[in-house]
Amino acid sequence: MSELSQNKMGVKPMFPLLMGMSLPAMFSMMIQALYNVVDSIFVARFSPDALQAVSLAYPLQLILISFGVGTAVGVNSLIARRLGAKNYQEANTAAATGLVLAVINWLVFLVLGLIVARPFISLFTSNADVISDGASYLTVVMCISFGMMISCMGEKILQSTGNMIIPMLTQTLGAVVNIIFDPLLIFGIGFFPKLGVLGAAIATVFGQICSMTFILIILFVRKHEVKITFKGFKMQKLVLKNIYAVSFPAIIMQSIGSVMVSGINAIISIADITAEYAAAYINAFGIYFKLQSFVFMPVFGLSQGVSPIIGYNYGARNKKRMFEAFRMGSIIAGVIMAAGTVLFQLAPSWLLSLFESEENAAANALLAEVGVPVLRIISISFIMAAVGVMFSTLFQAVGKGFYSMTMSVLRQLVVLLPVAFLLSKLNMVTMWYAFPIAELFCLFVGIIFFVRLNKKEFSKL
Repeated sequence: MSELSQNKMGVKPMFPLLMGMSLPAMFSMMIQALYNVVDSIFVARFSPDALQAVSLAYPLQLILISFGVGTAVGVNSLIARRLGAKNYQEANTAAATGLVLAVINWLVFLVLGLIVARPFISLFTSNADVISDGASYLTVVMCISFGMMISCMGEKILQSTGNMIIPMLTQTLGAVVNIIFDPLLIFGIGFFPKLGVLGAAIATVFGQICSMTFILIILFVRKHEVKITFKGFKMQKLVLKNIYAVSFPAIIMQSIGSVMVSGINAIISIADITAEYAAAYINAFGIYFKLQSFVFMPVFGLSQGVSPIIGYNYGARNKKRMFEAFRMGSIIAGVIMAAGTVLFQLAPSWLLSLFESEENAAANALLAEVGVPVLRIISISFIMAAVGVMFSTLFQAVGKGFYSMTMSVLRQLVVLLPVAFLLSKLNMVTMWYAFPIAELFCLFVGIIFFVRLNKKEFSKL
């Protein structure tokens, strides 16, 4: 990091500083959210069974993404630290190691995709069509995941040098390609075959391969602070240790969402309701999970801009600016989440209608019946979640990652799933209040952690 950028984080007015550092990441996150939603809209219009198949496949897809992103985060952190120390050789070694690890991750998921796809889908449904579609989708996205693994690693390598534009363009390219080919391959438009859910999977991996190709050209053709070469390359234990010291917690935190989604789907599957209602609830929750990304992803992008500002000013012992960044980030996140809450409260029927099947009016009516209360109840937690995300950002920025991980585990596993299971025994509508209950509990825990840190450490700044 240059001296100028260090001074910028210490002296530049907070709002323009925060926006300048957050907007590229927020835009990238919105592109990812758009891809997730559009993908599901096309699948839903093909058939309700197709939507259920993709919804049930999503937890394993999240695990796949968790390993790709989590490993890349560790590499990003190590490269950034080595560049800061002017140790360019170790930065280069870390980048090369990262690309090798991306390939290793792909090989692991290639094997898993061949083994676990069908058994995993079968855990949640006995519908043969859903099992077949879900297994096909998972097999493709897991076995051909090298595009996602390598493009994600390439993005994080460039971000570690301060380049936020190329990673943004890389994600945009992949999303646009996927959105273009989704309807062509799902519905068989023109000379393309009608492949349904399989077509959605092929469009997804094709977009990822396009992103990978673009980022590799940029990495190896253009000049960067990091020079990647595999001549004489060897895996080094110390490099791996430094990468996974950051990657492992990141993978765990990213994977928690997968366990939560699987847990909710399992609770729905064993609930005392008909198969038709169970399928509708699974679809409604799957739709919610995709739609909420439009609300949460910009906040996560914002946190990427807030974190280095807090970390820099914490290191500079400037408590006033550190708290100013946290306070302003919380306000902006709150505004974003409030807008999302209003949308989910006032227009749940319209949001659900985006995912209606073109040929199954009965399934559409059932989706609206169960989905409207799902969206309205869960969205009660949005504003609380905004502050919770900023607390987690603050804790990570000052080196208290355990606090952030504790909050994530409590929010999505320890509190949410048991409460959801107990409330489901009352009725399926009441079950969704587990989300605001878990978020409120997590917010109180965040406040307790903050008070403890303020008393023991921040007060000394």
